[in-house]
Amino acid sequence: MSSSERARASEPRERSGVGVPTSERVGGSGGAKPPGTERARASEPRERSGVGVPTSERVGGSGGAKPSGKGKERPKLLDEALGFGGPIIVFDDVNLAFDDKVILHDVSFTLQTGHTKVFLGASGAGKSTILRLALGLLRPDTGRIFVNGEQIDRMGERELMQVRADLGMVFQEGALFDSLTVRENVGYKLYEEMAWPIDKADERVAQVLGFIGLGEFIDRMPSELSGGQRRRVAIARAMAAKPRILLYDEPTTGLDPITAQTVDEEIIKLRDLEGVSSVLVTHQLRDAFFIAEHAASRETHEVSFEKAPKEKADEAEFIMLKDGGILFEGNAAELRDAAARDGYIRSFLS
Repeated sequence: MSSSERARASEPRERSGVGVPTSERVGGSGGAKPPGTERARASEPRERSGVGVPTSERVGGSGGAKPSGKGKERPKLLDEALGFGGPIIVFDDVNLAFDDKVILHDVSFTLQTGHTKVFLGASGAGKSTILRLALGLLRPDTGRIFVNGEQIDRMGERELMQVRADLGMVFQEGALFDSLTVRENVGYKLYEEMAWPIDKADERVAQVLGFIGLGEFIDRMPSELSGGQRRRVAIARAMAAKPRILLYDEPTTGLDPITAQTVDEEIIKLRDLEGVSSVLVTHQLRDAFFIAEHAASRETHEVSFEKAPKEKADEAEFIMLKDGGILFEGNAAELRDAAARDGYIRSFLS
């Protein structure tokens, strides 16, 4: 099924659930905890429409088909992923290990169209692995991964290339080609992979560079740019082919706070003005909270940033990984509340 045949969400829905029982996460409620596991809870968890977990394990769940049940033409998870307003990325009970080292354990989450997931956790917790799995660069040992309604975890490389056409990736440090100009870096996929006519590609390059405020730098080399400018050019390159999903791997690491905020604002602009769905991996808490709690709006040709209203802020969710599993999932306010009760989260946020 092509992306044009899938309905897009016109209104955000309730956040869908998280594949491990909610009781096992900070912010969950109900059910017994697994042995040896203590997780803090948010004081007032909100109802979520669980995706990829049995109805009996969902907060507020009732009725409906069970995923992967006998006699079903297709699982409920896929119905959700393909439905109007459905999630654009779904991880369903994903497990991955390298030899005896567990990388991810029972990881499930959904990313709704136009929303943001921010992944936090210590080094080695599995954050960047999430991005590699979403791109199809790694395959899970068990579990399922859907991108734009397509189950990608068993796809061949040719099929994956079609899925990746709707994904943009912003790498650590920007990863620009040093020998190419800004124009050639931003338009690389258009010129080399998509074979766009030169004039059409150049027009798109100029458009995206104008969007990030670097139009006058189009013929410069990466060595002539500041660190923040290089990161913004990397974002322009990722958005050049108009993907609906952008994956950010530590986009502000190594930048001073003022420069980092210019990168944060580009991420917010893409989400709020272009409707891009975002997955952000970061250690930079200031940037993570800024992105989650601010919104962009445009009046005439000016873009402004302001504190997001609660409904908008709720569209950005944090997921904290610990030992390969999800310790917490919730919005910024819930994460701060959880820190008061959970020592690990408190030490991480401090």
